[in-house]
Amino acid sequence: MSVRVEFFYDLSSPWTRLAFHNFREGIAGRDVAVSWRPFLVGGVFNAVNQSVYESRANPDNPKFRLSFTWLKEWARLAGLRMNFPSPHHPVKSVHAMRFCCALEERPEDLLAFSEAAFEAYFGDARNIDDPEVLEEIANACGLGGAALRAAAGSDAVKARLRANTDEAIARGAFGSPTIFVDGAFMYFGNDQLPLVLQRIDMVAAG
Repeated sequence: MSVRVEFFYDLSSPWTRLAFHNFREGIAGRDVAVSWRPFLVGGVFNAVNQSVYESRANPDNPKFRLSFTWLKEWARLAGLRMNFPSPHHPVKSVHAMRFCCALEERPEDLLAFSEAAFEAYFGDARNIDDPEVLEEIANACGLGGAALRAAAGSDAVKARLRANTDEAIARGAFGSPTIFVDGAFMYFGNDQLPLVLQRIDMVAAG
């Protein structure tokens, strides 16, 4: 029986970029049914984790400074480009996550777009808050950028993004990525992926 995993994520998060890649590598060969859940991490911060903004306001904090060094070391370990922080940091991700929500019921297309958008932002330092850029990314994935952009602007997709964000908050999320295994076990961040995989194996073993 497949182990159910829900992966809540926001394209603006560098640690999510790592986890998005590393998680998919980690579950290779495991029987896992993943629901990819786009949400708005800024909405989560506003609701339950405003300390994030306080840490950004003090860039001389030693932990804050070192986090960029560690981030790039994690990226090197994963074989990913990490040109971060970019000129667009911190980027607003509302438009990007609406594009993702418009694809939520098409998981393969959602994965393709998300991977390309992550690479555009963290590899090429492009502005994923710009709908024109997002449309170009979608076109490059063969997803029909103009139609996807129109869908992303619909009331239904906007409501879906709000609902995903509200659900994550209600279930205890405080950042991106937030990962739920078997509906009940919550994990956060790239560094907890070994725990995620351990839990998957425990659930699979019954």
